[in-house]
Amino acid sequence: QVQLVESGGGTVQPGGSLRLSCAASGGTSGRPTMAWFRQAPGEERQFVAAIRWYSVTYYSDSVKGRFTISRDNAETVYLQMDNLKPEDTAVYYCAAGFPILSSLRTDSSYRNWGQGTQVTVSS
Repeated sequence: QVQLVESGGGTVQPGGSLRLSCAASGGTSGRPTMAWFRQAPGEERQFVAAIRWYSVTYYSDSVKGRFTISRDNAETVYLQMDNLKPEDTAVYYCAAGFPILSSLRTDSSYRNWGQGTQVTVSS
């Protein structure tokens, strides 16, 4: 059972940057795919980015070119968010699982989730 703990959320002005971290423990020897999702109030949870254990990355169209997902080992994943916009405001969740490519952007494909961290972009 992989346990995930996110950190790094906060409030930033439009155009600013934040870096989220996700620390994973227990069960990472299976080399799960790690992903970030986000959920704004009144909206469904939305795919943001994912990274395979061999470092291939995937992004949603809304964040491509502004966000970067990376990992420094099997247990820590980052989401560097640049040029943030008000519409990026949401609770960001880290997830771990073994999705096939066609379901990589679907939240039900991930079995383990963190508690979430709030990101607010406002002037």
